[in-house]
Amino acid sequence: MSRLLLLRLTACLALPLTAIRAEPPVIALARAYVGPEAALATVKSVHYTGSLVMPDPADPRKQTYVTVEIMVQAPYQQRIVSRSDKGVEVTALDGYDAWHRVQEAKDPARGKLQIYSKDQIKRLRANTWENLGFYRGLEREGGRVLDQGLATVDGLTCRKIAYVHADNIVFYRYFEPATGRLVLTENESGVSIREQGEIRAGGLRFPKAITTTAKGPNGQLQTVTITFDRVTVNETFPPDTFALPALNGR
Repeated sequence: MSRLLLLRLTACLALPLTAIRAEPPVIALARAYVGPEAALATVKSVHYTGSLVMPDPADPRKQTYVTVEIMVQAPYQQRIVSRSDKGVEVTALDGYDAWHRVQEAKDPARGKLQIYSKDQIKRLRANTWENLGFYRGLEREGGRVLDQGLATVDGLTCRKIAYVHADNIVFYRYFEPATGRLVLTENESGVSIREQGEIRAGGLRFPKAITTTAKGPNGQLQTVTITFDRVTVNETFPPDTFALPALNGR
């Protein structure tokens, strides 16, 4: 094969790859809506503290007040702690390890520890990336970003972008085309997530509240809203924050 023909063939093969890798323009707008690129590039961790009120599982007529703390740290560490008068629940991810622990308020020794499965770990890793990636770079992690065209949300025309971490782990983001504002997030199971208000931290814009709506075991929609009172960027969390309790004795 002549060198000229080889160069032409290479150029033709490169064209589809370029088209596939081209970033949807709304992603740059979405990142700019959150904050400047210089600030986004330096984010290594985000720490949320907040609270929620939810029906008491033992008596739906009553409400339970829960404090929530969420820590995410690059590349793949996460810890979510919820506390109520019933006890403490912790879910944590440490690279390729993940676990869940429940401790009763009256008797912490009766706590239960669950080691997460491979599929559960994959989902936690995807969730961690979604909190730190700011809509760009999933391809470098082996995922795909797909522009799925225009879609209507609450009467507003949005650009729908699919973040495919795996065939069974997908986040659909609906952005306002003119501003890049995130209007709605859904996952492949139909769970919807909406953000309200804002808190500024590290030169970036974070939601003041997050409302999650999902179908419960009885098929009825269940809605939970977490309201944040503080967001901190670029704290450094020690390794034992995320490590399995059996490894550090906590």
